[in-house]
Amino acid sequence: MADYNTEQFEKDCKALGVTLSDEQIQQFLKYYEMLVEWNEVMNLTAITEYDEVMKKHFVDSISLCKAYDVTQNKTVIDVGTGAGFPGLALKIAFPDLQVTLLDSLNKRINFLNEVIATLGLTGVETIHGRAEDFAKPGKCREKYDLCVSRAVANLSTLSEYCLPFVKVGGKFISYKSEKITEEMNAAQHAVKILGGKMDGQVEFTLPDSDIYRNLFIITKEKSTPAKYPRKAGLPSKEPLS
Repeated sequence: MADYNTEQFEKDCKALGVTLSDEQIQQFLKYYEMLVEWNEVMNLTAITEYDEVMKKHFVDSISLCKAYDVTQNKTVIDVGTGAGFPGLALKIAFPDLQVTLLDSLNKRINFLNEVIATLGLTGVETIHGRAEDFAKPGKCREKYDLCVSRAVANLSTLSEYCLPFVKVGGKFISYKSEKITEEMNAAQHAVKILGGKMDGQVEFTLPDSDIYRNLFIITKEKSTPAKYPRKAGLPSKEPLS
């Protein structure tokens, strides 16, 4: 990817069926500049080379369109958004989305707020907090059409964090970078308890690369029981099984 440039980024997006305007491309370039600048004083990403950020963060985030119709005016929450992947990248690529970015580290939220203000984005909000707290009734519980996460955790744990945010009839889509058949089988019980149904996976490689990706889809069939998610730490220490 040594010769990766803006034209290649456009081409990669088009390969996913997404055509970006000049303004959107400029927004992504500014986002990249700010990411690298802020990364010098705080740990946002281990990936900082231009070609790798464009492919492994931006194109990867946008690849959600292979599993979900993101062209409609939907409400989306990104749990454990980190430096804004996939949620903020999705907002730039699909401006009609109403996006909430949730992260437990305030310095990341400060970074995201700065990017949002600099790019002049509307219809996107940030929340500083833990999924376990904000998925409670009266907060953000069952408010969203879609929950996405690129967070590194097993599917049972992620489902407990994410499914409570999803409306009945909505979806939770987990971005994975490896084949997860075993993990998927282990999560079946947890997903059912939480009101979800395994709805398959979309496997592919990112455009013009051999980078494997897997979008794992769970549909919310009924309300999540009130006791989930459990208190902070338990979903990761003792995954439902």
